[in-house]
Amino acid sequence: MIVMYGIKNCDTIKKARRWLETHGVEYRFHDYRADGLNAEFLHTAISELGWEALLNTRGTTWRKLDESQRARITDADSAAKLMLEMPAIIKRPLLCAPGQPMLLGFSETLYSDFIR
Repeated sequence: MIVMYGIKNCDTIKKARRWLETHGVEYRFHDYRADGLNAEFLHTAISELGWEALLNTRGTTWRKLDESQRARITDADSAAKLMLEMPAIIKRPLLCAPGQPMLLGFSETLYSDFIR
């Protein structure tokens, strides 16, 4: 079963979910805020994708941090700590399927390739 990780009110999540549903793809949605964020899963994602890719430095949550908070994010451990405290700071969507590499972000082309 494919699992999409994100936050339900995110516009990119809405587009990605709409794409999956339009293409008849069965999936489960895991909302970081409602369902929580497992540290073990986060460390797996960081190992596979890199903390820099997962940390959304273009979003509102990052921009709301003061400069000293941003400056403390220098490695995987500090990034993971922040992501566990503020899961909205994780780039989304994150798509996972058994036996496949994780897919971060959304584009129709990437999703088409991922689903095949």
